[in-house]
Amino acid sequence: MSEQSARPIPVSDKAAALALTPVSRETEARLDRYVELLREWQAKTNLVAPSTLAQLWTRHIADSLQLLDLAPSAKVWIDLGSGGGFPGVVLACALTETPRAMVHLVERNAKKAAFLREALRVTGAAGTVHLAGIEDIVERITGPVDCVTARAVASLDQLIGFAEPLVRRGAKAFFLKGQDVEAELTEATKYWKIAPHLHSSRTGRQGWIVELDHVERRNPSASLHGGRA
Repeated sequence: MSEQSARPIPVSDKAAALALTPVSRETEARLDRYVELLREWQAKTNLVAPSTLAQLWTRHIADSLQLLDLAPSAKVWIDLGSGGGFPGVVLACALTETPRAMVHLVERNAKKAAFLREALRVTGAAGTVHLAGIEDIVERITGPVDCVTARAVASLDQLIGFAEPLVRRGAKAFFLKGQDVEAELTEATKYWKIAPHLHSSRTGRQGWIVELDHVERRNPSASLHGGRA
């Protein structure tokens, strides 16, 4: 392990995260196994920014868990560009005891997809991994989808383009964004007609969640994903 990966996470960080986003004991146990695995893999595969490891619970896990309160009845989620598993694996861990729950994790990087599969295995979480590019898989996932989400993957206008087929089918979109959210929204409205609902992140750091339940392309003849004609 690298020095940062080997350094223990402060107990206070986990306590602060669970105070922000409480979970059951069973979910906490699954998340503990996930955190342990992530720290092992972090030494060989860059899953999260090394500087955030000491605040893994507050910076990443609580940040992911807060989505559940925005869609408490949602059972089927699609996480675009899952990377190290935020928010996808965290949501899968939390939804494992929910009947018919499933989180689809979409990841094009083979090493990260292997990590995601192992994370689902060791936690027993309710998820499945799709090794594919976002643009290649979104319209191939059949059946009802309640929510689509993404974190630190692409600009907002591109994410809307990826998610549009799912939103058209009735899914809500939740995109976790940082302090530049207003600039991203301004750019996105050049390509999309949207009425976003912004939620301030519980974890602070000027984070925001952009909620969308309807998107319409401004130029219907444009067919490129990402919204740009």
